[in-house]
Amino acid sequence: MQKTLQAPELQAQVATVLIAAGSSPEEAASVAANLVLANLSGHDSHGVGMLPRYVDAVLEGGLKPNSSVRVVLDTGSLLTLDGQRGYGQVVGEQAMALGIDRAKAHGSCIMTLGNAHHLGRIGHFAEMAVAQGLVSLHFVNVLSRPVVAPFGGGDGRFGTNPCCIGIPLPGELPFILDYATSAVAQGKMRVAHNKGEKVPPGRLIDPEGHPSDDPRYAVIPPFGAMLAFGEHKGYGMAIACELLGGALTGGGTWHYEESSKQRVMNGMLVIVIDPKRLGTAAAFEREARLFLDWLRKSRPAPGFDHVRIAGEPEREMRAKRSRDGIPVDDNTWQEIQRAADKVKLARERLQALARGE
Repeated sequence: MQKTLQAPELQAQVATVLIAAGSSPEEAASVAANLVLANLSGHDSHGVGMLPRYVDAVLEGGLKPNSSVRVVLDTGSLLTLDGQRGYGQVVGEQAMALGIDRAKAHGSCIMTLGNAHHLGRIGHFAEMAVAQGLVSLHFVNVLSRPVVAPFGGGDGRFGTNPCCIGIPLPGELPFILDYATSAVAQGKMRVAHNKGEKVPPGRLIDPEGHPSDDPRYAVIPPFGAMLAFGEHKGYGMAIACELLGGALTGGGTWHYEESSKQRVMNGMLVIVIDPKRLGTAAAFEREARLFLDWLRKSRPAPGFDHVRIAGEPEREMRAKRSRDGIPVDDNTWQEIQRAADKVKLARERLQALARGE
């Protein structure tokens, strides 16, 4: 079973819980809007279902409400930033605003962001860049629980480590490629588990390393592990994201024993480019148009109505869910309600302590 809510109602309810967990109204509104936008885009894995984990992370101390990004180094076209364990939706936007300004001023910017709590849907940050006519590339690592097995390995050793590329396109909406280097995002396993669904073959192994279609092995103990997409190719990309998003940013890589903590830390390397400053703008516009026209003339395969490019499915889903509402399965809604109860109880305990009770 599931319930369907309109985006403004869902966003208001999420913001209420975030405020109770210690966020300012402005921060709560920003984080809630980002989560609901992920749901609107069809990425429920990065939507309001993350709220219970955020609440747990705040209560454990791994997520610090009302933190802002800190500039560690600024040479103009190079930025080193520290998210100070703040909400990734907030410090990520602050970081991108700085990177966009530098790219406009210098033609490009290489930026690292370390110690950010869960950044959420990385495509959101690429959308910020392309809205300003800029290209952006994002390499991200995940410090949470090692949920993905290396190619040839039988247990989890790193995270879902997403990669994202945003490219503004002449005369049409942008190309936004945003994907986990695992076969699917971990949150999609949580969604499948909550819905009682199985997952397709080739995405998961059980605790003994055997193939499985049961998403519980990615969600509750005893844990198995997810697999990278494309065998050694996705695995190689995941390692690149760990080294660039984790080691190069200074945010850290995964090399610890199993963790029961609920915080999800991200490091992100971002490259922002102003294509107009490269001297190839006319060629880019011509060749992009010719290629896209050629691409879309492909005969649709069985089961498809036409060829799409990255970013189009999300925009189509946003239109549909903005009109029809956002579905939230019963298990996820119950988890959100329990999270609200947790922060209410925590607040009541703090108030009692303040009264000396």
